[in-house]
Amino acid sequence: MLVTRYNPNVQMREFRRGFDLLNSMLDELNPREQNSFANDFSPAINTREGEYAYHVEVDLPGIKKEDITIQIEDNKLVISGERKVKEEIKEENYYKVESSFGTFSRSFSLPDDADIENIHAESKDGVLEVVVPKLEVQKVEKTKKIAIN
Repeated sequence: MLVTRYNPNVQMREFRRGFDLLNSMLDELNPREQNSFANDFSPAINTREGEYAYHVEVDLPGIKKEDITIQIEDNKLVISGERKVKEEIKEENYYKVESSFGTFSRSFSLPDDADIENIHAESKDGVLEVVVPKLEVQKVEKTKKIAIN
């Protein structure tokens, strides 16, 4: 019978190799460049349907309305923009600058009853609200009696 001494370092190396493999696979899935200075971000979005319109609310704190673009492309509502935040603190013996830059783009397929000619948007307190009115669809009665001549 051959006796071998237990060495926990061997198992730890195998364990680390597994994590290294997992990390390399996750890095390959990341579409952004690893050494990129600009960080893309995805703002929080709430959508809801009202009786007369569809509402899209986008949380964009600190973003000026001049940096936001809203377009209709191929029956899709596209909201995009750029975040440019620079926080600077100057004191007698202290200086701090934090910058946060990034772009975003979100698109939403519009339903057939969307009135794209009357879409309007409003930005207030860091929340952009886009209202897409519904077209008035004349309701056809489900049953109709036909007279016989």
